[in-house]
Amino acid sequence: MANLDSIKKRILLVEDDDDLAALIKEYLEVAEFMVEIQPHGLNAVERILEYQADIVILDLMLPGKDGISICREVRPSYDKPILMLTASSDSVDHILALEVGADDFINKPVEPRILLAHVRALLRRQAPIAVLSEKPVYVETEQSQPSDIVRFGDISIHTATLQVKNALHEIELTTPEYDILLLLAQQQGVILSRDQIFKAMRGIEYDGQNRLIDITICQLRSKLAADKKSHRHIKTIRNKGYVCVESID
Repeated sequence: MANLDSIKKRILLVEDDDDLAALIKEYLEVAEFMVEIQPHGLNAVERILEYQADIVILDLMLPGKDGISICREVRPSYDKPILMLTASSDSVDHILALEVGADDFINKPVEPRILLAHVRALLRRQAPIAVLSEKPVYVETEQSQPSDIVRFGDISIHTATLQVKNALHEIELTTPEYDILLLLAQQQGVILSRDQIFKAMRGIEYDGQNRLIDITICQLRSKLAADKKSHRHIKTIRNKGYVCVESID
């Protein structure tokens, strides 16, 4: 019987730039992945759902159907990582990608070694809570949570069911939003830098350019603001990072 760890992971690359697709395919195959290329947006949804690759790398701009629409359509039936490639520097596109279910995004031009690092990091995340529930090695604190509920203010994070609630209702969060909220809430009072947050979420070093952390926290605050105050628990510390505080008085 084959060792499961030795079975190559399958990647579906949805990219219409033939040269870029060939470059990515060659680089990832050297790294022991199986890569299939789907060049057209109109065929992408069907192939993603049929193939059920271990990860999908999805270009934002595609002929026939864009990456945002594709991601939105497949998300209910495809629960594995989706990594978005985008030539856009517009935060609106990045926010949309995360909101429709993308797990991460990388700006073009794509550097293959950085793409490979993101792919490996996403594949390591078998379950977000399994990573983030561990005490980060860089945080010097004795804080621990005795139960499966993490609280701050009126917000409760139910780690067993991955639900986030305030005093009135459940708050729907994307996976990156949930991961960051849980990480900050578990380390209340500890300032976490972007590099620390990114490394905890992705398992790789922050490159100083990816705006995933800032955009995700902006969206997270917007959702927590529904009760007019919960978003104030997440503080920005200039030139240092972010911190979750219990008291907002």
